[in-house]
Amino acid sequence: MGEGPRSLRGPRGPPSPGRGHGVGKATGTEARELITGGQEAQREEGRSREGAVRMVKRSCPSCGPEPGDEEKGRENPISVQRFPPELVEHIISFLPVRDVVTLSQTCHYFHEVCKAEGVWRRICRRLSPRLREQGSGVQPWKRAAILNYTKGLYFQAFGGRRPCLSKSVAPMLAHGYRRFLPTKDHVFILDYAGTLFFLKNALVSSTLGQIQWKRACRYVVLCRGAKDFASDPRCDTVYRKYLYVLATREQPTVVGTTGSRACDCVEVYLQSSGQRVFKMTFHHSMSFKQIVLIGQETQRALLLLTEEGRIYSLVVNETQLDLPRSYTVQLALRKVSHCLPHLRVTYMASNQSSTLYITDQGGVYFEVHTPGVYRDLFGTLQAFDPLDQQMPLALSLPAKILFCALGYNHVGLVDEFGRTFMQGNNRYGQLGTGDKMDRGEPTQVHYLQHPVALWCGLNHSLVLSQGSDFSKELLGCGCGAGGRLPGWPKGSASFVKLHVKVPLCACSLCSTRDCLYMLSSHDIEHHPTYRDLPASKVVGTPEPSLGAGAPQDPEEAAWACEEYLSQIHSCPTLQDRMEKMKEIVGWMPLIAAQKDFFWEALDMLQRDAAGADQGPSSPES
Repeated sequence: MGEGPRSLRGPRGPPSPGRGHGVGKATGTEARELITGGQEAQREEGRSREGAVRMVKRSCPSCGPEPGDEEKGRENPISVQRFPPELVEHIISFLPVRDVVTLSQTCHYFHEVCKAEGVWRRICRRLSPRLREQGSGVQPWKRAAILNYTKGLYFQAFGGRRPCLSKSVAPMLAHGYRRFLPTKDHVFILDYAGTLFFLKNALVSSTLGQIQWKRACRYVVLCRGAKDFASDPRCDTVYRKYLYVLATREQPTVVGTTGSRACDCVEVYLQSSGQRVFKMTFHHSMSFKQIVLIGQETQRALLLLTEEGRIYSLVVNETQLDLPRSYTVQLALRKVSHCLPHLRVTYMASNQSSTLYITDQGGVYFEVHTPGVYRDLFGTLQAFDPLDQQMPLALSLPAKILFCALGYNHVGLVDEFGRTFMQGNNRYGQLGTGDKMDRGEPTQVHYLQHPVALWCGLNHSLVLSQGSDFSKELLGCGCGAGGRLPGWPKGSASFVKLHVKVPLCACSLCSTRDCLYMLSSHDIEHHPTYRDLPASKVVGTPEPSLGAGAPQDPEEAAWACEEYLSQIHSCPTLQDRMEKMKEIVGWMPLIAAQKDFFWEALDMLQRDAAGADQGPSSPES
């Protein structure tokens, strides 16, 4: 196939003027060689058609020949539409995924060709040779190819002189990445085919022949048929000793017969070795889709969400799971589903002492079990009942909630309009409101718009945001001790841009005591789509707050600037004033490029001021 085009290729001539509809710019040098023709062959074509080698000129079939062709003597240029569609699809399937997407944006014809499932089936087979089932959906092969092209787990350790972003080993058997969970020693990843992978840390030999400890460099398959998995909900991975996997297994119908049926079960594995130590099987009539944990080790409660939106719970003693014995546990309906049967829960989030439920209508319900966390979240103990800790408490929100993040004593919520709301303890500025005042109700952070992912930890928060050019950046606020906010060791009371290189297709994130993780995966069928905020809600002016962004009223804007200046004036040293100015830039409703400019300029001034002599200033200065 490679010798044919070379025999027809003539000397290369200058490009034709006018508007082009070809794809040479999108596909590179190899694609441009298919559309170049020789000047001598073009002159022969103008004089006589017999015996001349006609070069192929690709143009948009719907647009016809390019302007200026008739003046140059080109008659009846051959369109790429005359090529067999199977040949065009076969050639395009050898391009990288990024180039195929770019090629589809050149003209209508290539948009239709690149949308064909035959192209994506060949690309998917090249990326994942062992994938045989493409799944369901409008474009299953395209979805599968993009999932496997964009999959990746990236991490950045907080220690070291030069922190940099690294990529873990990529299991060849994985069909995209759906979610991940770091534990004490390793990382677990679940793909879209239900396979749970066990990424191990190990000692490996470096390029210089030295033995070094490398994170997530080897992998094994832990189990198949998994739906979801969970571990200890605390932020510190030291407590994550066991891994609970919700899976589907075939069980025999009657003892002694060959028939079987699928039943859901929960399997418990040791995170250190991947050994299964416990298994509980449920009735075949019950189908679950999510599992979360809550409580202490001796009274570990497992919350299971069914496909119908009902929540069941059971309690196990985690300290006795590795004992060789069997016993029966009781599965009970949770109070939120018993007292409010009309609610259909779609998502659960938990920590050690509280649980958050999101319904199909976007409502949010809290379940808090300790008075200290209740006071941090709501600012009062008035409605707390220690004898009825499972009673759900509804949050008052202005719109439907799409996703959330639950920390130890604070929570973040994102609604259907892309607005971010924070609530809870704000001792370290982890709410990002610009101050350190606790919030007993959801408070909007106005300068955060359309986040991709949100994560809340012990005393800091992270937001993955996306710009208009689809580039992503990582913002953080709260405590910066231990390097958990790269570039901001003193922390920040407002969300600031962290010194982390974010992958283009990053979709979720997680932070531990010593490392930051980001999962890269793009699903063309499941991504949050935000609605436009109604005009009636846009006109309203928010209450003047240092962390609520710039007010729309000019008088309130001037008042806010005076507050900023007074805060800068109250700082005792120049370095403190620089840090305060960086925080104020984060509060202002500027675009990402403007914030980056001011932050970089302030960093330059801060470095120059630190290196200069601190002598008495002259009158001229």
